[in-house]
Amino acid sequence: MADTKNKDGKKYKARKKCRNYHGRMIEPLDVMTEGSVKKFIDDVFGASGYNARRLGEACDIYRRMAESGATIALTLAGAMTPIGMNGPIIELMKRGLVDVIISTGANLYHDFHRAFNFPVIQGSPHVDDALLNKRGIARIYDTYIMDDDTLLPTDAMIVDASFEHKFKGPVSSASLHKLLGEKVLRDAPFPEKSLVAQAVRYGVPIYTSSPGDSSIAMNMILPYFMGKRIVVDPVMDVVETTAIVRQGKKNGVVIVGGGSPKNFYLQTQPTLWQILKDDIGGHDYFIQLTTDTPQWGGLSGATPQEAKSWGKVKGHTVNQTVVYSCASITFPLLSRYVMESVGEKPLKRLLDKREALAAELKRNALANPELKKLYGKKATKNSKQKK
Repeated sequence: MADTKNKDGKKYKARKKCRNYHGRMIEPLDVMTEGSVKKFIDDVFGASGYNARRLGEACDIYRRMAESGATIALTLAGAMTPIGMNGPIIELMKRGLVDVIISTGANLYHDFHRAFNFPVIQGSPHVDDALLNKRGIARIYDTYIMDDDTLLPTDAMIVDASFEHKFKGPVSSASLHKLLGEKVLRDAPFPEKSLVAQAVRYGVPIYTSSPGDSSIAMNMILPYFMGKRIVVDPVMDVVETTAIVRQGKKNGVVIVGGGSPKNFYLQTQPTLWQILKDDIGGHDYFIQLTTDTPQWGGLSGATPQEAKSWGKVKGHTVNQTVVYSCASITFPLLSRYVMESVGEKPLKRLLDKREALAAELKRNALANPELKKLYGKKATKNSKQKK
């Protein structure tokens, strides 16, 4: 033990190491620590408690997930691209730190604005919204989007792309987003600002769990009426995302917000073991950045521990964490940390491989003896009826 003295000169015995305790000693935080974002998070957030420490854990999990060679998914809910979060996502894709994306359609629609320099500007939440509507301004909390200068020309781009498609049948939402990304790459003055366009460049497939729930689908109405229908098959999305997970030696996810994209990714594991009788596994790594809490019973607030009961997540809690804070704060920090820690990884280019992986998943399912026993007679009957 080391001797210490208080101001009266009395001696106290201080242990160099606390007996029966193995955690890191919490000291007064040095916010003047010099160095990188990584060092600041390690030495300040990671040395603290509550959600600061959860963010430190999330950063460490992301680093280990990337270094393990895991197939990394990013799920995106909430209005993230309107406030510029497409920037860090593009950097993560470029460095091989995101391999597949599942997003709300709204995030993908608002991603297009910057590529064409359509204005999205900072505003105020304390405003008369009826007056904004009269002036042709749509509001997302403190962010303003113009009707005539932003929404309508973005709509026109999507309509044009829909008329240009050459699909011969139903497609997955990844194929739809590839079509739109290629349009941006060809026609936009700043395609480097669009995550949808750069996903095509870096071979990252983008899926949406609700194809009809966004302005992208709204703009496909006129081409649909005029004979240029794009039929997005959600089952193809289930097949492709499950096939992508099946090929990964390890799998992990960064969940921004929660919502439908969260479950759409997590359900790939029950699809394998529950439906296809393939494997009882679960995802290896789980990071969620959210403000939703579990006691309301919603999926957005469901914890990774709860997900274990569904066979969606496996492993020790050291590979799972939830950061209860606004993702507008935590996601840029998390992204910068993993880029500083890992640098770059080889691109998996799953956009180019998804159809082959889906075909492999199908072959494996049709050859599965348990599935043959359960459904073989029905398959034979259906085959005869088609003939």
